[in-house]
Amino acid sequence: MELIKDKKFGGERPLFAQHDLRLENVTITDGESGIKQCQNMEAYDCKFYGKYPWWHVDGAYIENCYFALDSRSAIWYTNDLVMKNSRIDGPKFFREMNNLVLENVEITDADETFWKVNGIKIRNVKLHGGTYPFMFSENIYVDGLESDSKYVFQYCKNVEVHNAKILTKDSFWECENVTVYDSVLDGEYLAWHSKNVRLVNCHLAGEQLLCYTQNLVLENCTIDPMCDRMFEYSTVEADIKGHIENIKNPTSGHIIADSIGSITIDENVLQPNNCVIETRK
Repeated sequence: MELIKDKKFGGERPLFAQHDLRLENVTITDGESGIKQCQNMEAYDCKFYGKYPWWHVDGAYIENCYFALDSRSAIWYTNDLVMKNSRIDGPKFFREMNNLVLENVEITDADETFWKVNGIKIRNVKLHGGTYPFMFSENIYVDGLESDSKYVFQYCKNVEVHNAKILTKDSFWECENVTVYDSVLDGEYLAWHSKNVRLVNCHLAGEQLLCYTQNLVLENCTIDPMCDRMFEYSTVEADIKGHIENIKNPTSGHIIADSIGSITIDENVLQPNNCVIETRK
């Protein structure tokens, strides 16, 4: 593997169509498409300032690198990429990709990041700001995620999440096959219009959670006292530890909690209208 070390590159496509290249302490200063149409690339302790610096790359390893604000839309159409111990300040990263691994990465502007990615593995990642991260992505595994971005995980398939703290609005909207373990999910309209959602040992907060959800399962979950109008038009099997303030018009299934503030079943409830709701004896 050829080594390039302690260099600066600018302009357009300075490292176009390179193969088997290791970059150490390299800076892409400006211009566009610094690394493009490449194969088997490694970058250590590098800095990227120009636009679109990492497109159409097959096989990449990035560690201890920095992507500046102007490096927007930096990594697209790239397959089999691993990134560790890095910081990203630019928006719209990681699109139209296959097999992406992130470990100990902070993204300070997660606007429209992780779009249409098939195969994401995340460990200890922080997302800040922006909207719609993970849109249209699938086959996602997360262990350690902190996010305050809006509209996280929409139109996703096959998602498994562990040890996350997600403060957002409209998370897991219109998703399919989602399991979340040992996490805090705080925001309005959680998992609306989704299918096959399972929450295990989670704490939930927000308004009108888990409505229009098909095949919803909650195991050993706790609910914030401010939550209300939960489970409307959902098919649900829920075991709630502690109190739940209000349940409204679930379609079918079974809900059990230590205590329930109120239950609303009105003329708008959908058939078969046979959900069993009870407090634990």
